[in-house]
Amino acid sequence: MNTPSPIPAFGLGTFRLTGQTVIDSVKTGLELGYRHIDTAQIYGNEAEVGQAIAESGVPRDALFLTTKVWTEHLAAGRLIPSLHDSLAKLRTDHVDLALIHWPSPGGTVPLADSLGALLRAREQGLVRHIGVSNFTTALLREAVAAVGTSAIATNQIELHPYLQNRAVASFARAQGIHTTSYMTLAYGQVLQDPVVQAIATELNATSAQVALAWAMQQGYAVIPSSTRRENLQSNLRAPALRLSDAQMARMAALERGGRLVNPEGLAPVWD
Repeated sequence: MNTPSPIPAFGLGTFRLTGQTVIDSVKTGLELGYRHIDTAQIYGNEAEVGQAIAESGVPRDALFLTTKVWTEHLAAGRLIPSLHDSLAKLRTDHVDLALIHWPSPGGTVPLADSLGALLRAREQGLVRHIGVSNFTTALLREAVAAVGTSAIATNQIELHPYLQNRAVASFARAQGIHTTSYMTLAYGQVLQDPVVQAIATELNATSAQVALAWAMQQGYAVIPSSTRRENLQSNLRAPALRLSDAQMARMAALERGGRLVNPEGLAPVWD
């Protein structure tokens, strides 16, 4: 059931980065070798991401580009026009992955309508893969009922050592749905964790590399962001790092339900 994911395991996130800051981050990342770039309509930086890609000289077909559809555009009649806007800003004729960024608040827009529109966008060649973000087990069940597991490329969720989201991740894995971890470093909190620091010392690595490797070792994709060249370069070494079973167990014990992203009026009832 678990087929290889089309989503690169390691990417560059752009959340909270705008203007020249995001241009510099993406251009530096591409120069260093990043090829998976993650953005979203609500980030307000798609045009800058598109500019950075265009100026980088990296061929479009060498990139995996993700954007996310905001809640205001989830209605069937608005979703595809919003993707056309995103593509214009990103200076491309398609994105590799388009996600429903958050479930429709209060279920105002039926999930089947949004996913149906995403499937039509895929048929039209506007997107290569579709998926969801911030979905609970119940919402994943609803998505599967609407379009089947094979249509859902990933569920992008907050997932880090302090919030391991095991119920959702386990359900997704059982369904053959890939998981993408965002906020893998918990806004930097895990970098100061004594357990993570100790493992980093044991592996001659950084705390960030340990946290990112921990997530990838479980099969998740990660999309850390940074504005500093040295951090972007250092993070790139995470995919080659391997934690022992004992080290993975110590990381697993850090779970404490430490959710950081829970916007009022937008967040579903979490598992």
